[in-house]
Amino acid sequence: MLIDVEKRAVSRHKTSTTSTRRRRGPPALAIYVAVKAPMFSFSRLVCADPMVDVEMASTGEIGCFGDDLHEALLHALLATGFKVPRKGVLLSLGPLTDKYWFADQARVLSQEMGLKLYATHGTAEALTTVGIECTELAKHPEDGAMTGMDAFDQGLVDLVINIPIEYDELGRPDGYHIRRRAVDAGIPLITDLQRAQAIIEALRHQKVKDLATLSWDECAARRPVALK
Repeated sequence: MLIDVEKRAVSRHKTSTTSTRRRRGPPALAIYVAVKAPMFSFSRLVCADPMVDVEMASTGEIGCFGDDLHEALLHALLATGFKVPRKGVLLSLGPLTDKYWFADQARVLSQEMGLKLYATHGTAEALTTVGIECTELAKHPEDGAMTGMDAFDQGLVDLVINIPIEYDELGRPDGYHIRRRAVDAGIPLITDLQRAQAIIEALRHQKVKDLATLSWDECAARRPVALK
């Protein structure tokens, strides 16, 4: 059914755009935005590393509509079972360039959304350098400080953003135990920085409580509006 809906939407878009161009109006029209969010089955794959590559992007998808990208993305994420973070975020951001690239988003999480940040050593060091407050997590319990597992056990985090940087002695991307624990605990796990950025921007600009729920007939009845 969704495929039929998409076909009609694309057909309507092409027709509207053509007629509009003849009137020398805006170059494109939009009635709504549609986003597909992936679903994974890692919770049923015991001990599997919840990482994906080009061979497997997802085991299913859910498509949702919205007035803009932020609304459509949040609708799709919530439909997959994504839970909006309320407590804290565990960050492990991979290569040094990625750590600094993500600094603005980390600042949004901490200062605008009021979430506590917990970070592995390298990430904590980079964030502290640019003035972002976070709690550094030890890699091993014997280091005498809180570890990532401690943060899970104490219920301190409800979102994990984990980008591997190297491989362990078994050939697994580093951070396996954090990723696996997040999945087993039902905590949203993001392993792609671009996706993390899109989600944070959506949460920043769109309050979940304000999301509108419309039927397909209501969406289809809308008049096209010019894209800005």
